[in-house]
Amino acid sequence: MVLSDRVIKTLLAEGKIVVEPLGEGCIQPASVDVHLDKHILVFRNSRRPFIDVREDLSDLTEMEEIGEQPFMLHPGEFVLGSTLETIELPDDLVARLEGKSSLGRIGLLIHSTAGYVDPGWKGRLTLELSNVANLPITLYQGMKIGQLSFLQLSTPADSPYGSPGLGSKYQGQTVPTASRAYRDFESGKG
Repeated sequence: MVLSDRVIKTLLAEGKIVVEPLGEGCIQPASVDVHLDKHILVFRNSRRPFIDVREDLSDLTEMEEIGEQPFMLHPGEFVLGSTLETIELPDDLVARLEGKSSLGRIGLLIHSTAGYVDPGWKGRLTLELSNVANLPITLYQGMKIGQLSFLQLSTPADSPYGSPGLGSKYQGQTVPTASRAYRDFESGKG
């Protein structure tokens, strides 16, 4: 069941859902708007001939900041950003991150596969920003970038995200975070 604005407001007031800072007018009929933070992880050309998911790939990206001038996302380019908001979910809710339709209509995609937010999540969400248009798209710090809808689980999760033994790789992140898929191979889970 997707939560309505009335239930979202109640859970925010009770502190069961955290969206901080929560901008005025950001609660929609069944979602909460989120904004783009200033940090962008940009993929740079590398001497690597391919991406091996078994290796730490943190050297493939550089952190940039959006300042007075917007960040220009070129056609076909892929970068990582993050929400301005810190999100926290209880053990009985999940969230879905979706793009704003006005941005999708100009070719901006905000996630490839990471639109699902587990129960127990705490931190900023990393955005997988892609430009599928034929022209560059400007990205501004603080612009509305997406929306979160919330869904009720049938029961609270036994092991919410961040629980010991789960190998939760991104709990508590505060900036866009490069892939940590290699950790699955270190622990024998790959």
